[in-house]
Amino acid sequence: FAVHRPSRPPPFGWALWGTFGGDMAFVGVPLLPRGRDSRASRSASARVRMDAEVTKGQRASKRAASAAARRDLNRSLPQVPSFEQSLQQHGLPTLKTRPNPSTLQINIGLTCNLACRHCHVESSPSRKETMTRSVADQLVRLTREKDSGIEVVDITGGAPEMHREFRHLVRQFRALDIPVIDRCNLSVLFEEGQEDLAPFLADHQVKIVASMPCYTADNVEKQRGDGAFDSSIRALQLLNSLGYGRNGTGLELDLVYNPVGAFLPPPQQKLEEDYKRELKRAFDIEFTNLISITNLPVKRFADDLIRAGKLQDYMQLLVSSFNANTVDKVMCRSMIHVSHDGHIHDCDFNYALDMQVPLSAIGQRGRGYTTVFEIDHWSQLGDRRIATGLHCYGCTAGSGSSCGGSLD
Repeated sequence: FAVHRPSRPPPFGWALWGTFGGDMAFVGVPLLPRGRDSRASRSASARVRMDAEVTKGQRASKRAASAAARRDLNRSLPQVPSFEQSLQQHGLPTLKTRPNPSTLQINIGLTCNLACRHCHVESSPSRKETMTRSVADQLVRLTREKDSGIEVVDITGGAPEMHREFRHLVRQFRALDIPVIDRCNLSVLFEEGQEDLAPFLADHQVKIVASMPCYTADNVEKQRGDGAFDSSIRALQLLNSLGYGRNGTGLELDLVYNPVGAFLPPPQQKLEEDYKRELKRAFDIEFTNLISITNLPVKRFADDLIRAGKLQDYMQLLVSSFNANTVDKVMCRSMIHVSHDGHIHDCDFNYALDMQVPLSAIGQRGRGYTTVFEIDHWSQLGDRRIATGLHCYGCTAGSGSSCGGSLD
């Protein structure tokens, strides 16, 4: 400690007052301020914290703006023809939704136990976005309406099972006898609090569409992180023990293949044969179907391409592989996509790019965007123009790509 000789006592208390050599002195450290000076100190501290939060927010905003600019395909690749131009060149009409969309896809939230390199919505354990009960109940109400047209509900995320409203939605839609798909990363089955998840899914006959980038450990962990392969194998064995993927049980288990690099998926049927042979041989695992999905240059995968200097080459691959036969089958034509906050999009990729459906698309005036609270029936979202961008080439390249696999 130090000895101080002030000309007058400080405006707040000290640990010890006394005399030293005939002069007033104090020794030690200050106590908390009192009275008006205490309030002033607290106010000053609050301002410092507030300024720090503002600075933190400004930095986050700058990072977000920088990332958005870096990932803007139109800005990065001005020489690439728009998707609309390619449709016109092939004599195809502007993309529109079917009069009665049949799939309701719900992105229930972005919290996830993984942070995969290819994730187009940038899910991770730190993301907190999640659906509220009011949005969930509105989804059920609209689907319960007569002639809603919804034939299947497809729940994604994040890890959808980690979100509070997941089981509520499963129970409600299954009570309506509507099939439900859970897009599962498999490792979530072993998260704390999810011990009963697999039996819950089986009891409600939920179809599982599980991410499995490869049947070898190296490729899976390259995309999803260390330990992901072993947990995926254990999860598949658990699901098989409950009847998933087995003939005659009615419990469907599809696996999803995503390329681990800047290339298109190989033929889906041949790849399925390889998966079934290798997983059965090595681990006695069975599954229903394999789904191959092209990685779209959106967010994390776009960042990977940019860092590797491959964005332009990959976009050229997608554009040159445009397959006109896939256009009529792209998923956005028959899908309604709703994000955790109730906003409506054409697909999960448009959601990732903040391409929302404007109010004008459902015949309402105003410059805002459509949520589930602005509509009374899902059919209001039918027969409307679909928002497109350069990322759409990923769904029409080669054999095509959709949430249900290849298209051609």
